[in-house]
Amino acid sequence: MKEHIKHQVIKSDGKPMFVVVPYEEYKDLIGLCERKVTISHAVVRASVIDGKSRIRAWREYNRLSQTQMAEKMGISQSAYAQMEKPDALPRPATLVKIAAALDLWLDQLN
Repeated sequence: MKEHIKHQVIKSDGKPMFVVVPYEEYKDLIGLCERKVTISHAVVRASVIDGKSRIRAWREYNRLSQTQMAEKMGISQSAYAQMEKPDALPRPATLVKIAAALDLWLDQLN
């Protein structure tokens, strides 16, 4: 039977500095595990044919309003609206937050 390996926190001067995690979990965290990234046909259609941003297409596919997305991200609705414009270029850290709010892999937004 495989025993669960716990995380090990390495501290310096009483402050956490590093965490040792099981290798399989590490691979999941950085995306090395094989996973099949899929994009719904409806999202592709909305993005390619209708000209919507991939962010907007996924939001609408998940039946969320801009207000709901903004609440999930802890920002205003108007700030979120700027992020889903077709010509918007959100920063990588912002894309990670959007993906998390939509419960997606980051690859699904790119």
